[in-house]
Amino acid sequence: MENFKLLEYLYNFGNVSPLFINIFGAFFTALIITLISIPKIIRISYKKGLMDVPGERSSHTNKIPTLGGVALFFGIVVSTSIFATDLGVNYSFFLSAITILFFIGLMDDLLVVAPDKKLYGQIISTVLIVFGSGIMINSFLGLFNVYEIPYSLGVLITIFVFITLINAYNLIDGIDGLASGVGIIISLCFVYIFYRIFDYGIGILAISTIAVLLGFLRYNLSKEFKIFMGDTGSMVIGFILTFMAIRFVYISESSNLGLTTAPALLLFIFVIPILDTISVFTIRILNKRSPFSADKNHLHHQFLKLGFTHIQTSIIIMLINIFFVIIGYYFRNIEINKLFLIFIVLSTIFIVTLKLIVLRKLNKRGT
Repeated sequence: MENFKLLEYLYNFGNVSPLFINIFGAFFTALIITLISIPKIIRISYKKGLMDVPGERSSHTNKIPTLGGVALFFGIVVSTSIFATDLGVNYSFFLSAITILFFIGLMDDLLVVAPDKKLYGQIISTVLIVFGSGIMINSFLGLFNVYEIPYSLGVLITIFVFITLINAYNLIDGIDGLASGVGIIISLCFVYIFYRIFDYGIGILAISTIAVLLGFLRYNLSKEFKIFMGDTGSMVIGFILTFMAIRFVYISESSNLGLTTAPALLLFIFVIPILDTISVFTIRILNKRSPFSADKNHLHHQFLKLGFTHIQTSIIIMLINIFFVIIGYYFRNIEINKLFLIFIVLSTIFIVTLKLIVLRKLNKRGT
């Protein structure tokens, strides 16, 4: 009887769906590669002096390695190459695009690259995706009563969205755990979305992204063996998240989801990078400064001013992101402009309330 049960177990194990093999294979491959790679990168960084030296705006006081993005890139590329082979078939130049951003980010972490050169690299990578894979924004699905978009305008809008979201994601990488935590939340949303529409290649990409970010968190939150993702990581992860977002908009209307609110729903998913960028740029412009100048007006800075630690701030902001995702999902089937209005109202309430609380706190300290 026991032998029969064993044979039955082995038979059932052998009939596991290839889909589940790819899911678990991609996740654990990416996770293990990241966990193995990062300690070696940290040791090399200390030996070669490849460290981030704390400055006036730094949230840390010690020299920290900044090449965590190398492990993130390596884990994603290896994992997707093995378990998401259709990425190479259906999404031409995807790996080429993130490889370009990887090397530009790596040079910036090691030598410091001029902002315009980073911008050119982001544009080239986006163009490779648009013309190689044909993935672009060709409709607003009724947002602002705009439906079909002329091809040339769609290309320009797609490039603008890529550049905006890549750099918005980079901007939130200011304290421990925040960028990776938000990246995990966004990727989880895309896992759900792309497995619902049977786009398993992108689903595997989202799973691999979650895995490498979890592995990175293990060391980013460490006190003794800490590492940052650097521009290498933030640009690669930002590009991948944006790529999945554009793909979602591109196929949402024709997919089995029957969803026509994708552009507005993405605002809820990317709420933290979007609101952080808009609020920071608005403050700088109102203060008659360049929107690209550095300061301490980011969302995470506001929570730090309230006395929260880095970890507490990251958790709070992640919970806010999850709250917006839940609201967006709950109202996903209403008219797209109404969903957009809900986002504007909630975002305004959040930003204004946070600013008022911070001002009150600072005024109390002053008195």
